[in-house]
Amino acid sequence: MISMIDNNFKWCREELEMTQEELGKVLKVSRKTISGWETAHDPIPLNKLIMFCNLYKYSIDFVLGLIRENTIYNKPINNDKVEIGKRLKEIRKSLNLSQEKFANKCGLSQTTYSHYEIGQNLITTTNIFAISKTYNISIEYILGRSKKKTFK
Repeated sequence: MISMIDNNFKWCREELEMTQEELGKVLKVSRKTISGWETAHDPIPLNKLIMFCNLYKYSIDFVLGLIRENTIYNKPINNDKVEIGKRLKEIRKSLNLSQEKFANKCGLSQTTYSHYEIGQNLITTTNIFAISKTYNISIEYILGRSKKKTFK
């Protein structure tokens, strides 16, 4: 599994001049939870990451350290698991891969990936990050906020 060590979450919070406790109140989590996210000790749940990025105009790709400069989007991210699943399927099919091959390359089980693709479960931050890194696909694209598919 790919690690999300190089995230910019702490940098973003500090740029907003917020304490961990203040941000925790906004996101309805504890200061300790924010600390775990900042140190990459704990993964940020995708719904909380989306909330943060929508509120403070950060790109998820930037917050997770996939790109070096923030891209500001006026369009909020929608965490509709069915729509995300459709985009995942489109990406997989464009690569001409079976669910099993696509998932295995990212360190996921085919069953777990299948649940994401059919919209049964919202994909986790860790798994969307793994897909993004493995296939050089923007998370913003997977979530439907950007038409730019890759980082380059």
